[in-house]
Amino acid sequence: MDDFAVSFEVSKDVEAIKQLKARYFRLLDTKDWDGMRGLFTDDLVVDTTGSGGGVIVGGDAFVGFVSSHLSDAVTVHHGHTPEITLTSPSEATGIWAMEDRIWFANGHAMTGFGHYHETYAKIDGSWRIASSTLTRLRVDMTGPATA
Repeated sequence: MDDFAVSFEVSKDVEAIKQLKARYFRLLDTKDWDGMRGLFTDDLVVDTTGSGGGVIVGGDAFVGFVSSHLSDAVTVHHGHTPEITLTSPSEATGIWAMEDRIWFANGHAMTGFGHYHETYAKIDGSWRIASSTLTRLRVDMTGPATA
């Protein structure tokens, strides 16, 4: 392959990973749990220990965890300034700056800022999230509004 063809293929893969993460945010916020499951490898590892959570292993387990905690909440997730590095034709790493806002049914709310550190795997021609580590720079919590 000539340099242009290689560069074009890299650009296509980087864009596909950006689209994958955009779908993650949209499907999470719209509570499309079935659609969200298709974004992950079966052996997904999600580490939220750096933001006060735990480690979840498996795509099904992660979707089950998220849906059980956020089904009744209104959420808005944004990802910014992706740094995507292809490490092989079928593997990549990425870092995303993020902001999330969550309004829980009990009246509490959270606004968080931090980063996703991720790995991706290309399986059967499609990119999937293989691991994700969420770190937080700041979290603002509020209680229910009082009259």
